[in-house]
This record gives sequence, structure tokens and C-alpha cells, in this order.
Amino acid sequence: MQADFVIIGSGSAGSAMANRLSEDGRHSVIVIEYGGSDVGPFIQMPAALSYPMNMGVYDWGYQTEPEPHLGGRRLAAPRGKVIGGSSSINGMVYVRGHAEDFDTWEAEGADGWSYADVLPYYQKMETSHGGQNGWRGHSGPLHVRRGERLNPLFQAFIEAGAQAGFELTEDYNGEKQEGFGPMEQTIHQGKRWSAANAYLKPALKRPNLQLVRALARRIVIEDGMATGVEIQRGGKTETIEASREVIVAASAFNSPKLLMLSGIGPGEHLRSMGIDVVADRPGVGTNLQDHLELYVQQECTQPITLYSKMNLISKGLIGAEWLFFKSGIGASNHFEAAAFLRSRPGVKYPDIQYHFLPVAIRYDGTAPAKAHGFQAHVGPMRSKSRGNVTLRSADPAAAPVIRFNYMSDPSDWEDFRHCIRLTREIFKQPAFDAYRGREISPGVTAQSDEELDAFITEHVESAYHPCGTCRMGRADDPMSVVDPQCRVIGVDRLRVADSSVFPTITNGNLNAPSIMVGEKASDHILDVQPLPRSNLQPWINPNWEISDR
Repeated sequence: MQADFVIIGSGSAGSAMANRLSEDGRHSVIVIEYGGSDVGPFIQMPAALSYPMNMGVYDWGYQTEPEPHLGGRRLAAPRGKVIGGSSSINGMVYVRGHAEDFDTWEAEGADGWSYADVLPYYQKMETSHGGQNGWRGHSGPLHVRRGERLNPLFQAFIEAGAQAGFELTEDYNGEKQEGFGPMEQTIHQGKRWSAANAYLKPALKRPNLQLVRALARRIVIEDGMATGVEIQRGGKTETIEASREVIVAASAFNSPKLLMLSGIGPGEHLRSMGIDVVADRPGVGTNLQDHLELYVQQECTQPITLYSKMNLISKGLIGAEWLFFKSGIGASNHFEAAAFLRSRPGVKYPDIQYHFLPVAIRYDGTAPAKAHGFQAHVGPMRSKSRGNVTLRSADPAAAPVIRFNYMSDPSDWEDFRHCIRLTREIFKQPAFDAYRGREISPGVTAQSDEELDAFITEHVESAYHPCGTCRMGRADDPMSVVDPQCRVIGVDRLRVADSSVFPTITNGNLNAPSIMVGEKASDHILDVQPLPRSNLQPWINPNWEISDR
């Protein structure tokens, strides 16, 4: 088998590139995906989002090593093993990131990736339903909408933010991220609008695009040049040849793993695994970042939450309505109100994110509180902690070693304590007077720094936003893995384009910036002129130096 371009991974960035590289019909493209079909209600029904993440058929099932600063806990580190990758198992929350995130990327050596450079790609990829005119796209493959916010608790959360003195925003993906407002979803016509539905499936109707179900074992490199991908399927090892380029889009865990299996990475580590070093790139697998979050849960005194829908009969009725009409409670992820806030004076742009949910339940759907309740998922956006991904062995089937080093920076603890206390302040506002019962979690007994730290250690969870392990930067920076055109430094005809190339993590959920990377990388791969830079100026709080609100 042979194609001009061979893409490893059909996730958020991989699906976007598969579509764009095959679009004009001049190039043949093969996408390699190990996972299976995304057909079925567990993936396509938005309200069922907690299921696919816990199903081995859809998830790689990775775990972190014991985290030293979290009492040795091993945290789940899911990644999609299915058509559409993690966009088929995620929470369907759409956040572009803040303008300053991308200006930071450029300052760190990712030339041409400032906000002015990336905003046109966000506009190209979107069809926005209800976003801010001028700032949003209206003809792209990715449909983005707001939830209906029928539950009065969503409005209570937004009003409580205003009562606490914070900003409101009509569109956090538009001019103004900071403030309380509606949350955006990648849901279209009642279905999960994954990268597979938006990009890959329409493109697979083209004769020049082919999907190959196989495990990518390594990239074949000859004389310093990527020439193909060695795959395993049906018990046999084969090679898919790439006449132009190999593009790795396999996630922040599997992209560095594949580079290392192919001899690209920290030389000493590769030699210890018995792998010949092709390019000694010490940055491969380092710079691993994520967002952590906690749930602050409150009992609700009125029976208006989703708790009443947790029984089997209600679930059956919800499922039936969704199955036949693609409507009702099953057609939302129930993340319909959000906030992006600054933690203190002197912080220029938001560094705290909120998802609000009208039920008290874990993200994975387990251990629902035995009462009507509501909760805010809250966490700091810009932790200084860094981890790494390394090989467990030279066996391509072995899971990588994932160490986040969560909470290793002292500022993380200060930030999380502030997040909890700030959430309590918001829940105490008059907007919640008609609904507020007792605090379920952390609970009124957790007040001191020590008590909050104990709660954080036991209960903090990943928001499942891993990135940074194949960092983009200047070609002369020894810790860069790819240059600003996403080319792997030291190997020709090889690129990486997914969340692993982020120099630093962006504000909010990572699906949108991952797709944007796939869109922009496609222009670099095809060597076409990038889209013209935008001259729109984002809103920065005029009080940022003197107030947190």
C-alpha cells in the first residue's frame, strides 16, 4: 500500500488533515486507525458521554504511574481508540482558548501561531450557531451550538457570578472570554459532532482517501527520511509507503511513543530500550501538561435536577426519545453554563475555568450523590507542573509510561484552595437562595488549608487535556520536537500535528485547538499560503492589574 500522505490517527487533528489533504483530489491519503467504528448510541448520544470513556473498546485505557504528590494515586488517562479519536469520547465542550495563549506560543518560538494567525483557522473550521458576529465562522464543517439552558440552575449560576462582581460574556469564544455565560457544545442535530462526523466521514467518500484499520508500530526512516509506516493487522506486519510525508496525529501519549519507537527521542532512553537512535531529540515526551479539576457539590432543595432522571425507567424514556427524534435530555451533554475567571489582581487573562452541571455526579457517571444536587467543575488553567511520557519497552503494543507530576509546584495548591473558596462564594450568592441545601463536597468540615489540601489530594481528577509532549518551537531549540511548520526536527518528510505540539496548554478544553492545529498544519503540509492574519483585538479586563473581577 502506498499514498502521498500517510496520517497516523483519525482523531481531532488527524480527521481534519485527512479531509483537507484529500480535498482537491490531487493527493492520495491513507489514514491509519487502530480503533473501530463510532456507530451506536454510547458515542453518538450526547448525554451518554460517561460511557465510552469507560469502555475498553473505545478507549486505550491508559493510567498514570502513581502520582507522588497525590498520595500515590493512579489517575485515569483516557484517549480515544475509535474513529474520531478522543473527539468521539470527550465531553463535547468547545473552547478555542484565550488569545493570549497563542501569543504565548509565538513568544515561546512557535512563529506564525499567534492569535492573529490562528483565529482565521478557527473561523474556517466552524459553523457557529449563536456566536458573536465577526468573530465566528459560519461555513465550516464543525457545528458549534449552545445548550437550551432550560434548567433554572444554569441561569442561577450565571446570575450568581454577576452578583459576586464578575463579568458576564455572551460568547467566551468571541471577543471576550472572561466572565460567566453559556457553554458551547460540539453537538449537531442532536448528535455528537465529532471530528469523524464533521471531517472524516464526508471525506471518505472521495476515491483518493482510504482508512486502514491497523496498529502503527513505527515510522520507517531511511537515510534520515520518513518513507512509510510499519503496521500490524491480522497478525501480520506490513509497510504502508508514503511518497511525500508521514504525519503523526496519535495523541499526546501515542505520538511521542511512536517517535521514540522509531528512534526519535532522548538518546539515552532509546538506547536503554535497545532502539537505534535516528535523531537525539531530548524534548520528545517531556513538557507533558494537563488540567486538573475538582467538583464542588451542593444539595438542591428543589427536585429540579437530573437526579430524578437517574433511574432505569427515566433513562429508558430519555434513550427512546433520543433514538427516534434526536431530541430531549439525551441530546445535550448538560454542560450548558460556564465561566472563565482571573484568580487575583495582576493576572492579565482568565486562569480558572468552570463547567456547571445541574446534578451532583462524577464525570465518569459513577457514585452519584444520593440526593438532588448541582456542582461546579473548577480548576486552574496554567499549572507550572510538568510531566513526561516514556517507553515501557520496545514493544509497540505496550502502554507508554505516563507521569504528569501533578501538583508538584507549590502554587498549584494555593490555586486549588482559592478555586474551592471562590466556588463557595459564588454558591452563597442570592441567586442560589431558592435552591441551596447543604454542601456535599468538600463539605463544611473542610475549611483550613490543611483540610482543603487533604480533600484535593484525595479527589482532584484529570480534566483529560494532555498536551505538550512534542513541543513546537524554534528549530535551534534543543527541546523543540517540531518546527513552526510541524516538521520533526532532524528527520525529513515527517510531521507531528495534534495536541502534543502545543508549547503550553491553552485555556479550557483542548478539542477545538487540536482541530485548529490540524487545519493550519494542512496548509503547511500542502505548502500553500496561510490564511491572512486577523486584526481583531480581544477584550482584556481594564481592571486586571487592580482587581480579580
